[in-house]
Amino acid sequence: MRLVLAAVPMFVLQGCVASVVGDVMTKPVRVVSKVADVLTTSQSESDEKRGRELRKREENIGKLSRQRDKARERCADGDKDACKKAADISEQIADKRDRSY
Repeated sequence: MRLVLAAVPMFVLQGCVASVVGDVMTKPVRVVSKVADVLTTSQSESDEKRGRELRKREENIGKLSRQRDKARERCADGDKDACKKAADISEQIADKRDRSY
């Protein structure tokens, strides 16, 4: 009877021991793959980042264009400072458009 009771835990614990051994053996591989994933940028991630930059740039140019249009309207009404401001904003827009990708 004692032999049967001693043998039961060995059969029950076999799965646990195998599971622990499997986890210990695969852990370094999982850690290395996670580090590699964190350190590298995929092409799709790079494309998404580039798209965000382009949208932000275009939004900024649009905002400057609206400011320039308002300054030109004030310039047409005779405001000399507005004429200078419109010219400055036009230069800023040209600089943003000329920046290399």
